[in-house]
Amino acid sequence: MQDTDIARRGLLLLGCGRMGSAMLEGWLSRGLPAEAVWALDPHPSDWLQAQDVHLDGDLPVDPAIALVAVKPQMMRDALPTLTTLAGGRTLFVSVAAGISIATFEALLGRQTPIVRAMPNTPAAIGRGITALVGNDQTTEMHMQQAELLLSAVGETVRLDTEDQMDAVTGTSGSGPAYVFHMIEALAAAAEAEGLPSELALRLARATVAGAGALAQETGTDPAELRRNVTSPNGTTQAGLDVLMDEETGLRRLMHDTVAAAARRSRELGRDG
Repeated sequence: MQDTDIARRGLLLLGCGRMGSAMLEGWLSRGLPAEAVWALDPHPSDWLQAQDVHLDGDLPVDPAIALVAVKPQMMRDALPTLTTLAGGRTLFVSVAAGISIATFEALLGRQTPIVRAMPNTPAAIGRGITALVGNDQTTEMHMQQAELLLSAVGETVRLDTEDQMDAVTGTSGSGPAYVFHMIEALAAAAEAEGLPSELALRLARATVAGAGALAQETGTDPAELRRNVTSPNGTTQAGLDVLMDEETGLRRLMHDTVAAAARRSRELGRDG
């Protein structure tokens, strides 16, 4: 962590479940002093209690950032504990799914700088990707600070508008579950072709992970990678003829999948 303002003024973490713990572990491993972190969690894990951060005590007077990592349904009860920090120099960063910036502004005031972020579950192993968008009060420095924090658990991208967050939710937010199901389906298909279940799952898991790593680390267009491993009239082509069918293939199915998740994200945002 290179931001001296965060190290000097401190960082407040509200909620330290899986996502909060993953971020805190990343910050500490990158050199953020434990004494610069205040954590509020009603049921702190043994791991959290062993980190030497300020735990469940008085709030810091003027922290650089208050990162909100509680579950969405707990937000309206938890957030009022931080209202003394609202409207000042403290940047609020939320990783709570489905909670709009407008909801935060209603609870904290429109003068409060707020960044809404959507990480995904691979953040738990430092391989996530997080989309960010700020309200009118956020400055370039605020955005850079938020990116610095969230880069501890993977990549970050900025959105042009908050409206794009629903598409992000349907794509990268919910996307790991789609990939997990693809592993299930690929393993089941291999088992149907005669492989033992344990071997089928091992092959499916390693194939999906390896292909994803190849696409990520080379930066090559996935269409080119696909073409590179597809011989005319070969076995891969035979499989792709099914998978790439315009009416029943994966592209149509994935379109409908992401659209359904994005639509549900919009519904939850309205309910919140």
